[in-house]
Amino acid sequence: MEKLNIVDGKAYPFGMKNVDTDIVIPAHWLKTISRAGLGKGAFEVLRKEPGNVFDDPDYAGSPILIAGDNFGCGSSREHAAWALADLGIKVVIAPSFSDIFSGNAFKNGILTVVLPQEAIDRLMEVAQGINGTPDPIHVDLEHQTVTTQFQDRFQFEIDPFRKHCLLGGLDEIGLTLGQADTIGAFEAKDAGTRPWLVPAVA
Repeated sequence: MEKLNIVDGKAYPFGMKNVDTDIVIPAHWLKTISRAGLGKGAFEVLRKEPGNVFDDPDYAGSPILIAGDNFGCGSSREHAAWALADLGIKVVIAPSFSDIFSGNAFKNGILTVVLPQEAIDRLMEVAQGINGTPDPIHVDLEHQTVTTQFQDRFQFEIDPFRKHCLLGGLDEIGLTLGQADTIGAFEAKDAGTRPWLVPAVA
């Protein structure tokens, strides 16, 4: 998992409420066991509509998604987080998230930021472009802030463990490998007290 701290750039001004995981990535994409290429299926139904924000060249490659209440509700499919990551999204900002989606996003290196609706409305304005063109948004995980060039500053809360993992790029494997010395010392001690459990060497 890549380290995540500063995310700076344009944001998709999505804003839709109650977006379930079937909207994020339709069920027929779940046959794959690979994460690669799922970005093509992200928001597939919505992208069939002319003028949708996800195919607007002004927002191509945006690393931030601004959404409405209850984002990621519905099924527990981890493919939803995979699809967003493959689309290049590193941060999703919304008033609330499904707990399961939020957990899946975290495990895949995506930061979910909870802000009040007033802040979301303001960030939507900035993302759409106050001066006629989309304006960038700045997310700072270390200082837990979302800011704009217009002096907007919004503070957000995050679980300290999740913050530590995202800043360090640590998934479950990375956390385990970080305890390699402790695990090795335990195994060596255990081998001395219970040698019958040590596999025989051929």
